[in-house]
Amino acid sequence: MGILNRLQSYWSWLTSDPLGFILYVVYFSVSVLLALILHEVGHAYVAYRCGDPTAKMLGRLTLNPLKHLDPIGTACMVLLGFGWARPVPVNPRNFGNFRRDDFLVSVAGITVNFTLFILSLALAVGFNGLLWKPEVIAVNGGAKEFLSSDGIGCAVLLSGLAPEYEVLMLHPWVQYIQRFLLMFAYMNLALAIFNLMPFPPLDGFHIVNDILLKGRLNLSGQMHQIAHFALMALCFTGALSSILSFLNDAIGGAVLNLLLMMVGKR
Repeated sequence: MGILNRLQSYWSWLTSDPLGFILYVVYFSVSVLLALILHEVGHAYVAYRCGDPTAKMLGRLTLNPLKHLDPIGTACMVLLGFGWARPVPVNPRNFGNFRRDDFLVSVAGITVNFTLFILSLALAVGFNGLLWKPEVIAVNGGAKEFLSSDGIGCAVLLSGLAPEYEVLMLHPWVQYIQRFLLMFAYMNLALAIFNLMPFPPLDGFHIVNDILLKGRLNLSGQMHQIAHFALMALCFTGALSSILSFLNDAIGGAVLNLLLMMVGKR
């Protein structure tokens, strides 16, 4: 979804259902903050365990959002559905083994996000038994369409349409917990996939450099800045949106199907 389309969707939702939109903004804001902060804390913690205290000394081993959020990266999360936080400062000269430790630090944030995605989605699937009547789950494959919806798609249950579905629910209040879990899950998945792209300064660049290039590609600070601006340009033009959306849907759908299969609802 491009920037203009997303803004139009927000505006239409706000004008037609202000309460549902406000609830979405609260869910979205909390999900973005947690996903971005925990991603960066993962980097900082692993760097510290690998012998580099730089991030801890600069106050980045904290859950304080002001220490981590990047204004442009956060705006991209709102407008495009993917983005970034301020990179954690790392001094590789403190590492005992440069390639190994650089790889571990780079993959830490992605690992945190993928773990949170799987745990949150698993909890959301588990809440189905409390939310829906047994006959709905039996006939509707675990109410899969409500588990695979993204942030905008959850408007159905957060808007004036919700009462139409409440006759099918055991405990309607559970939907609000499940909605947050789903939004948090897919937010973490989007952040992990975005950071896996092999472009500096993203984690994927360091992973490819450490594994395939054996750490031989050392870019200057100026080259990192140029690459960063080029990446932002690609983001705001929407050139990456279709690819990232496809990957998000494919991976999210595959994990969801696996979880439903594990509980016998697929």
